[in-house]
Amino acid sequence: MDGVAEFSLDEDADGRSRIAFSGPLVISTIGRIEHELRKLSSDVAVIDLADVEHIDTVGAWVTCRLASEHGAEIVGASARAQRLLDAVEGLQSDVEVQPPRLPVWERVPVAMGKQVFNARAGVIGVVGFLGQILLGFASLMRHPTRFPVKALVRQMELVGVAALPIIGLMSFLIGIVIAQQGAVQLEQFGAEALTVNLVGRITLRELGVLMTAIMVAGRSGSAFAAQIGTMKLTEEIDAMRTIGLSPIERLVIPRIVACTFMMVLLGFYASVVAIVGGAVVGQFALGIPFFTFLERIQEVVPTYDLWVGLIKAPVFGLIVALAGCYHGMRVRGNSEEVGLRTTMAVVSAIFAVIVLDAFFAVFFTEIGWG
Repeated sequence: MDGVAEFSLDEDADGRSRIAFSGPLVISTIGRIEHELRKLSSDVAVIDLADVEHIDTVGAWVTCRLASEHGAEIVGASARAQRLLDAVEGLQSDVEVQPPRLPVWERVPVAMGKQVFNARAGVIGVVGFLGQILLGFASLMRHPTRFPVKALVRQMELVGVAALPIIGLMSFLIGIVIAQQGAVQLEQFGAEALTVNLVGRITLRELGVLMTAIMVAGRSGSAFAAQIGTMKLTEEIDAMRTIGLSPIERLVIPRIVACTFMMVLLGFYASVVAIVGGAVVGQFALGIPFFTFLERIQEVVPTYDLWVGLIKAPVFGLIVALAGCYHGMRVRGNSEEVGLRTTMAVVSAIFAVIVLDAFFAVFFTEIGWG
C-alpha cells in the first residue's frame, strides 16, 4: 500500500528467517509497525530493504536496532539508506533508560539533605530582600517627598476597606461557633455563663487576629505575589529601574506599610464582630441578653488580652506582606512561576504566622499575660 510502511516475515532460499520491509520507513509511518517488530519472538537472519521507498534517521535507527537484537544481516539497502544505516549503527546503547532507584531509607535522607542545602539560597535571598527594604526606608526618610502616598492609600483600601465584608462575615460566624460549641461543653458543668469569658478572651487574644492574618495572607498576600510577579515577567520592573525608579520604594514599601497598619484595624474589627456573633448566640440560645453579654465582656476580659492581639496584629501583617512581596520579586522565567510563587507566598505566610503565634503564646504567658 503506497505511503504506508509494512513488513513480511518469511524464509529465503537458504531457509533463513527473513523480514522484508516495503513502503516508506520514516518517522510518520514507522510507529505503525514498530510495536509489532518489538513483539517478534523468532530469530531473524536477514532484513531486506530492497522495497523501501524512503528512509530517514528514525527508520534507519529502528532497522539497526532490530538487526542488533536478532544478529541479522541488512541487505538490499540503497546508497542513501546505507549512509543513514552507517551513521546510526554506532548509536546503539545498552544503558537502562531509567537508572536504578535508591531504597527508601537512603532516598528520603538524601532528598531531605538536598532540601536543607538548597534552603541556604532562600535564606540568603530573604536576608538580601530585607536589606533592600531597610535601604529603601532609609532613602525615603532622607527624601520624604518621594514617598508614594497615593500608592499607600490605594493599598490600604485594597488590603483593609475591601476586606471588611469577608472578614466581618468570617469573624461573625466564628463567634457564633465558639459561643455555641463552648456553651454545649460548659453546660455539662453548669457553667454556661462562662461562655462570655470564652468568647471574649479567645477572640481578642487569639482567633480574631490569627484568622484575620490567614485571611489576609490568602487574599492580599497572594495578590502581592501575583501582581509583582506579573510585572517581573512583563519587564515593567526592569523599565522602572531604567527610568530611575526603585521598585522597592514604589511597589514593596507601600504594600508592607499598608498591610502592617491595616492588620491592626482588621484584627480589632474581627474580634469585635466575633464578640457580636457570640452575643447573638447568647441572646437566642443561652438566655443572656445581647447588651448584658457585651457589658460582661468588659468585666471578664483583662485589658492585656486586647493588647496581646494589638501587638501581634502588625507583626502578622508584616510577615504576610514580606512573604507576598518577596515571592513576587523572585518570579523568573514563565507564567507558571507566577502561580508557583503565589502558592509559596500564601503557604509560607500562614506557616510563619502560626509559628509566631505559638511563640507569642509562650512569651506572653511567661511575662504574666497568660
